[in-house]
Amino acid sequence: MRKLTLVAAASLALSGCVVGPDYKHPTTPAAATGALLEAARAQSAANAASLPDHWWQLYQDPVLDRLIQEALAHNTDIREAAANLTRARAVLSEQKGARLPSTDLSASYNRQQANSASAAAFGGGAAGNPQTFQFDLFKLGFDVSYELDLFGGVTRAIEAGRGDVEASAAQLDAARVSVAAETASAYVTACSNAAQLAVARETVDLQQKTMGLTRTLFDAGRGTRRDVERADVLLAQTQAQLPGFEAERRAALYALATLTGRPPAEIDGDAANCTRPPQLSTVIPAGDGAALLARRPDVRAAERTLAADTARIGIAVADLYPSITLAGGIGLNATRGSQLLKSSSVNYSVGPLISWSLPNQTIARARIRQARAGAEASLARFDGTVLTALRETEQALARYAGALDRQSALARAETSSSEAARLSRLRFDNGADSFLQLIDAERDRATARAARAQADAAVADAQISLFKALGGGWQDAPFPIRRADKADEKTVPTP
Repeated sequence: MRKLTLVAAASLALSGCVVGPDYKHPTTPAAATGALLEAARAQSAANAASLPDHWWQLYQDPVLDRLIQEALAHNTDIREAAANLTRARAVLSEQKGARLPSTDLSASYNRQQANSASAAAFGGGAAGNPQTFQFDLFKLGFDVSYELDLFGGVTRAIEAGRGDVEASAAQLDAARVSVAAETASAYVTACSNAAQLAVARETVDLQQKTMGLTRTLFDAGRGTRRDVERADVLLAQTQAQLPGFEAERRAALYALATLTGRPPAEIDGDAANCTRPPQLSTVIPAGDGAALLARRPDVRAAERTLAADTARIGIAVADLYPSITLAGGIGLNATRGSQLLKSSSVNYSVGPLISWSLPNQTIARARIRQARAGAEASLARFDGTVLTALRETEQALARYAGALDRQSALARAETSSSEAARLSRLRFDNGADSFLQLIDAERDRATARAARAQADAAVADAQISLFKALGGGWQDAPFPIRRADKADEKTVPTP
């Protein structure tokens, strides 16, 4: 017992040693944490203020707020990411359990038969004609073993598990960012297509009036068949746009339903009634590079994965060294139940078990190389994620600024074309302009109005892309649950 105590004391003294590299947070280029280039160039599109946690509230649209909250609570991708986080936490709990002794409690009863020949073979009886005898055997046992963490293999495993948990939590936040942006994008798309559809219908109404006037003039002998055909061509070209806008509107509504955890047929009534995309009244607060990298959950996930993979190097290195397990057990054996608790039935064993893969350590060293390569890949992935975050944000800012400039120019073009069409109709009614001039003016107005509506949709889409690139929207999100069927939910029939 004294020898065992000395072995245990020496082992515990060595257990403070942790092999493998200690993790250090990777550095990022100084230029990556400064002001965003496009935000500085286009102050009308974004500024250096901090992005609010719930960026969609900048639109001041209650329908959009509700839809995003429903998506955060019921979206299937978010639910899957939440389940992965729960699994990672369970794995970490298992790894922490390696610090505790393992125990095994057993109890058994056997009815056995033996003979005198087998007893004589071991010197327990006389040889000759064997005689059989039967007996009961009762056993109670309790075994315990504890592996000493001499070189930090268990410690590194816990570090790796903790990194995996934090990476899974960041991936859950990344799913929330993506789903919030996709929900807003689907809502904006539905509203934008409804707005473009309304513009096209108004244009069709105007062109039908022109068509009617043309037929009247032709019937009165003041026009030609060619004028009628040209007016009909212009009308048909505009009418051909209507099915496309309606189809895209329905497709966006179906996508919005599934994003919020509903079947596609259960479209949202308020979203179906939206006729124009939501508008921002202020510039977008983009912040700077440092705030962006701190906010983007994909950057955080990549960094935590790197930390976990660095710890796995230590797990592999620990396999180069011996492992010591302290084991012991106590049991009660008796042929009668009444004798089971007597001192004569007690048996025990105690002692250390030392194992060491020596001298052949080929497998252990190969695993170390694998772990180091995995950490190098994770470092490269982290650097790539940082660069991607900066690139996506700068691109989104550039496209948003360009969309705003295009919208402003097309708004001016729409105003001018509408005024030109009004004047052309007045001149045509008074005989000053030909019908060809009127048709050209009507075509210009229809083209300008359609382009303006498309520009409005492009601006709204560019805004959502920028918000997604900025990485906000995961803060204070509800825990996702499966949506239950509710008969009183506000839905409308599929249009």
